[in-house]
Amino acid sequence: MNVCSFLPAATSMIYELGFQDLLSGVTFECPSDKPKVVRSYMENNQYSSKDIDEIVSRRKARGESLYYIDMELLENIKPDVIFTQEVCDVCQIGSRYVQKAIAGLKKQPKIITLVPRNLEDVFDNVLTISKVLGKDREGEKYLSKLYSRVNNISNKLKMNKASVKKVMFMEWLNPIYNCGHWIPDQIAIAGGIDELSNRSGYSTVISWNRILHYDPEIIVAAPCGFNVERTTKEISDLTTRKDWNELTAVKNEEVYLADADLFTQPSTTLVDGIDLLAGLFHREIFEIPERLKAKCMKWENELITKLK
Repeated sequence: MNVCSFLPAATSMIYELGFQDLLSGVTFECPSDKPKVVRSYMENNQYSSKDIDEIVSRRKARGESLYYIDMELLENIKPDVIFTQEVCDVCQIGSRYVQKAIAGLKKQPKIITLVPRNLEDVFDNVLTISKVLGKDREGEKYLSKLYSRVNNISNKLKMNKASVKKVMFMEWLNPIYNCGHWIPDQIAIAGGIDELSNRSGYSTVISWNRILHYDPEIIVAAPCGFNVERTTKEISDLTTRKDWNELTAVKNEEVYLADADLFTQPSTTLVDGIDLLAGLFHREIFEIPERLKAKCMKWENELITKLK
């Protein structure tokens, strides 16, 4: 079988399941040495959060995609299957664009569209991918391990009668977007609640006054597509806002920056994101794994420091 993955989340799952030998093409964002079939007009950009938001809004208003396919490369690969998505045309190339693009191919591949809205859907995608690749049993075994990790966190919180933390998770900083889709599930499993979030739905712009009124105990900023280093360059968009220092999370030094790939990509790495959040919310119960400490930093007293 010859497979192309047009979204990093599917690529990640295929690697984690051990099926990477079947992959013949991926996207420019995939950490893979496979040929890059999908590219972006904003690839390697250094725009600010505000500039990116404006560019994306203009292209969406004109009905223009942010992505394109190297059709010559795709024709040469001759895939049997293409994994794509229909959740967010801003985050990744959409299935409708892909369907139009491949219409002229001599060999028509089977398009498998993943539509995860929440964490349960993401886990179901593991079974979908493994079934399409003829590896049902491997998918079931891997998914069992993920559920075991999640249940372990939930059980520890119950055993310790942990209090639920009041959280604000930001998917973008200028303008500020709340979190949506599966991130509220991650927060809940980790022992928190984000009352400004939109579970199973899209993240939306949220006013600063609503955040001030909500007054979270903990703030986590993980702008979509950014790593910690990139987010540190944008943090002043938050810290210079009126009454920033009056927020409970700021006063208690509970403001964190995190790599977005633990949260905004609907892959099995979302469980790593839950591990990180559990350690941030309930340090008295959970130890943050060493491998995740480099993917998160703490903002305190105008300084950004590494997790200890």
